[in-house]
Amino acid sequence: MLVALIIACEVGFWVLLAGGLALRYLAKMPRLGAAVLLCEPLLELALLVATAVDLRNGGEPSWTHGLAALYIGYTVGYGHYTVKWLDRHAAYRLAGGPKPPGPAYGKARAVHEWKLWLRTLAGAAVALGLLQAAIWYAGGAADTEALESWQYAALRVLGIHAVIAATYTLWPRKAPAGQPQEESVRADR
Repeated sequence: MLVALIIACEVGFWVLLAGGLALRYLAKMPRLGAAVLLCEPLLELALLVATAVDLRNGGEPSWTHGLAALYIGYTVGYGHYTVKWLDRHAAYRLAGGPKPPGPAYGKARAVHEWKLWLRTLAGAAVALGLLQAAIWYAGGAADTEALESWQYAALRVLGIHAVIAATYTLWPRKAPAGQPQEESVRADR
């Protein structure tokens, strides 16, 4: 049941995102579109509540509870960023807004990658906190090995992303001929 809810939350995220952007830019109803976009965190709240209720009702801690925690952590770290990024692109494509910035090169790209890593850090911290809370909530009698393995997975993802960000610092990406080297990326805000 929890896996189905995770899938429903992911599908719901994209449906609300598409609906909110369509209302903002195609139907010319920016307030209603913003209201729809603001409903997205309710999906993660519902998933969090369902996970806690499942554990409270005697559900054995399993990989599905860990996946739910990582999904919520990812959404905390990257949800707002994804919405803003897509909103900028929708404004450009559908409403004649300014063109979103292109890829950055050199130091600007390295800074961008480290800002993304900070989002991964925030998501991992949330996931680790939720997983640890679930371990404590389940108690010593329950087998929490599956939840602990998800904690290690979150730390591995954080480490891998740090290595990726470091490569942009150590070996900066060069701009194609004719483009400025230090093009900034405004999508991090």
